[in-house]
Amino acid sequence: MSDIATLLKSEISRLSRKTLRQAIAPLQSATASHRKQIASMKRQIGDLERELKKLRRAAENKASEPLPEAGVKLRFVAKGLKSMRTRLGISAEELGQLIGASSQSVYNWESKKTTPRAAQVEAIAQLRGLGKKEARARLEAMEAAKAPAKATKKRARKKAKTATPAADAS
Repeated sequence: MSDIATLLKSEISRLSRKTLRQAIAPLQSATASHRKQIASMKRQIGDLERELKKLRRAAENKASEPLPEAGVKLRFVAKGLKSMRTRLGISAEELGQLIGASSQSVYNWESKKTTPRAAQVEAIAQLRGLGKKEARARLEAMEAAKAPAKATKKRARKKAKTATPAADAS
């Protein structure tokens, strides 16, 4: 009788373990998938927090930068102009395009040979808050605006050249 009791007891424990495994398997897979989702959400939150920190810094920089008001006299410092140009990573010619002056003028301002006019000082002050990407974008926009005008001038020159011999023949 003890053999039957031990056999019955071992069979019951085997079946209960089997039933438990069947019940626990979906829970284990659900737990694993939840852990993966939690890990991806933590990464996403970290990325968003870093982006938020960058945006806050940028907003603080723009907010702390005083805007030139009417009646406020702006100062010009040659060393500041040169450092701004190198910070933006642009040449004197490109800075001149952004300001509306020649590259020689920019060179003369940087070398303290001359000083810019009031309107040019205001244009320089407006460039202070720009970043490299914004400066490049403005330069590219200026080049794109010039391209159609150049094409129109070329067509006008061609028409003038072709019209001139015909007028001479009559």
